[in-house]
Parts: sequence; C-alpha cells; structure tokens
Amino acid sequence: MNKESIIKELQFKAVRSGGAGGQHVNKVSTKVELVFNVANSNALSAIEKERIFLKLAKRLTKDRQLLMQCDESRSQYKNKELVIKRFLKTIESALKVGKKRKKTKPSKAAVEKRLRAKKKASEKKAYRSKPDLD
Repeated sequence: MNKESIIKELQFKAVRSGGAGGQHVNKVSTKVELVFNVANSNALSAIEKERIFLKLAKRLTKDRQLLMQCDESRSQYKNKELVIKRFLKTIESALKVGKKRKKTKPSKAAVEKRLRAKKKASEKKAYRSKPDLD
C-alpha cells in the first residue's frame, strides 16, 4: 500500500458544520468530507481491494466508496489532516493480516490440577450437608 498514491486519489468536500458555535458555524464551511472510491483505485491491488470489501463492508456505500467526515476543529485545514489520519489508520487496519490460531490442548498436569480442585470443592460442599442418620 502506497500512502502517497492513495492520498492523491482522495476527494474532499467542505461542508458547513452543524451543532453549537453560533454565527461562525452558520457562515464557514469547516467540516471536511472525504470520499475514496475503493473499486476504481489504482493504488490498491485486487487482493487489497477484496480485503477492504470484506473488512469494511458495513462502511462502504453501494458504489463501493468509503465516506468519512471530520468536524472536530474550527479549522478546515486541521479537519482535513484529522480525516486523512483516520482514513489511513482505517485502511491499514483493514489490510492487516491476522495470525492464524494454533490449536492447543491443556497439559496433563493442568488437567489433573483442575480435577483435584474440583474434587476438593465437591468434598467441601459435601461436608456442609446434614449427616445421614439412617
């Protein structure tokens, strides 16, 4: 994955931010929306695209575009930086290949220790009951 080539393919749109903020919010477009078309990307290989389609399926649109937005800061430039960082982190985590789990069994000593503990607890509870007088 080449970060520079992916960043070149990103599309940005500045939108008015919602919420509190008074007059500033109503007149300045500080919220940044990022659009990345995964299907038409030249920076990703076919395998990487498939991995993204699988891992980020819920976050993609019907056109296989990844949409992200940021309105944390009052600065459009700062919001653009933040959304790019968040986007790269999301893509990296989607492309990360996890380790395969190795099947293991508990050791004989561990099994015996567990069974001894169970037996001891069972005996302890048996001593709590009333004695059988018959």
